[in-house]
Amino acid sequence: MKQLRPAVLAGIFVVAGVLSWAGARLWNAYGILPGVPLAAPIVLGVIAVVLLATALSLRSRLKAQRERRPGAKGVEPLMAARAVVFAQASALVAALVAGMYGGVGVFLLTDALDVPARRDQAWYAGFSVLAGVAVIAAALFLEHVLKLPEDDETPEAPAAHA
Repeated sequence: MKQLRPAVLAGIFVVAGVLSWAGARLWNAYGILPGVPLAAPIVLGVIAVVLLATALSLRSRLKAQRERRPGAKGVEPLMAARAVVFAQASALVAALVAGMYGGVGVFLLTDALDVPARRDQAWYAGFSVLAGVAVIAAALFLEHVLKLPEDDETPEAPAAHA
């Protein structure tokens, strides 16, 4: 499984942000701008906490296993693979969602701060972007914790037959 690259996540964030900003302008032209729910930053924050707790737990279990502590609980390979898949999926979705709320937030900051309800929506969008970044950071940390060590041995070239 390939490791996520931050550049891919940044690209998803930017593209989603630009499309969301354009969509918000279009919807606002029709007088209907969907709101940013208060639950958005809360849910993203909970996901970030779950990812971070998983990473810290697995890191301590792997450390105990490496140090061969008596009674150390190892990490099953299938569980580690599932954790990596969860981290990668969470990071990709968080980049998309944070970009979406970032685009709406930029629209609200530039065009619609005169209405108090829209000002609250801008705050929710900003907190959603921060929570999305926290999810991405926690997911990348979990992925780093579960990264397999590189092979130090280089395969020797087969001996030439003369």
